[in-house]
Amino acid sequence: MSVQLALEQALNGVQLGLMLFLLSAGLTLVLGIMNTLNLTHGSLYMLGAYIGAVTLAASGSFLFACAVAIAGVTAVAAVIEVLVMRQLYDRDHLDQVLATFGLLLFINEAVTMIWGRSALQMAVPALLDGTIELLPGLNYPIYRFTVTVAGLAIAAGMYYVIEHTRLGTEIRAGATHRVMLSALGVNVRNLFLLVFALGAALAAGAGVLVAPLMSIDSGMGDSILALCFVVITIGGLGSVRGAFVAAIAVGLVDTFGRTLLPMAFGFPLGPALASMGIYVFMALVLLVRPEGIFPART
Repeated sequence: MSVQLALEQALNGVQLGLMLFLLSAGLTLVLGIMNTLNLTHGSLYMLGAYIGAVTLAASGSFLFACAVAIAGVTAVAAVIEVLVMRQLYDRDHLDQVLATFGLLLFINEAVTMIWGRSALQMAVPALLDGTIELLPGLNYPIYRFTVTVAGLAIAAGMYYVIEHTRLGTEIRAGATHRVMLSALGVNVRNLFLLVFALGAALAAGAGVLVAPLMSIDSGMGDSILALCFVVITIGGLGSVRGAFVAAIAVGLVDTFGRTLLPMAFGFPLGPALASMGIYVFMALVLLVRPEGIFPART
């Protein structure tokens, strides 16, 4: 493998990792603070991609499409939290899995009824089309580079909010001292609604950013959900910092695995091994750190 190809695959891995982080951060917040398993998270990611694609086709503005997708999915998530999730917070995880899995099927079928079973395509914005020369001999797509920068900016913003604002203090306190937080006058129910909506907004943002790079179909959220659970398991349940590190690691392992293993073992063994790579990586991490890389403070 040439140096240019290795650098390009490293950038692709970081970009994939940042998109996984945007998804996993919301999921780990819901799991860490609410102690709730939410299988609809992948469907919210899919819904963001669909809304962004149809809005871009109608308006021609990518930024407007992003705003509409995030706002629309956040509103849907708020309705889900009020009507469904609030009934599940005091139930065990089996009830949460069954209820949210049913909701996942409902959302997938609703999307199919509205937009059909044919895959949609979202065009790359004209301003971000083409390539940029990062190093001599290394031309990288401008859109992928922009997505990477946007992902880093969002991650930095999340870190600032969670670590250096009053809201972040309440979110961290809600993960470990929920009763005390309520006794101090914080409306925990509204805090849960805010956290759930924030997680949905991150999922929608990831969906609309990644939509120009792949086909949009009603099953796209199911496969990404499995990767999200791998990320939060490796990073440590409830740990946003762990989710960031694990997401980047999973992105790099998956990208290099899909590049190197087919070259080393050929077809069909190489791609089969590549699809197993992140799960082997997860098993190795958990052998050394069963609680994850950066477990949440308890």
